[in-house]
Amino acid sequence: MPKDYPRSRRIAEQIQRELSEIIRLELKDPRVGMVTITDVEVTPDYEHAKIFFTRLGDAVDNPNVVRALERAAGFLRSELAQRMRLRIVPQLHFEYDESIERGVRLSKLIDEAVGGSKRNVGSDPK
Repeated sequence: MPKDYPRSRRIAEQIQRELSEIIRLELKDPRVGMVTITDVEVTPDYEHAKIFFTRLGDAVDNPNVVRALERAAGFLRSELAQRMRLRIVPQLHFEYDESIERGVRLSKLIDEAVGGSKRNVGSDPK
């Protein structure tokens, strides 16, 4: 795991805020839809930024969304350059964030396990 420097973290947070707004207000690609930027990781030299996102809708369509975002990366990067005061605006790389879906699945499994054990508590073993 790379070290997390305070300046890198601040830049990543600002990129996250700005990209969320640019995608919501200015990106006109219908394939993107309702995308939420969940995290941004910036390399120590600020040359590259990995953008993690989730979206509403069918998970099967996620590769198309990644392609649409990668295709729009130049536009998004130029918009970031206008909004941010950075000497180097990082190259943007998009990756679907599965952690929320994984969390929902685990929560359902836990609920099912707890619900199943409650049903078995009242039964009379013979």
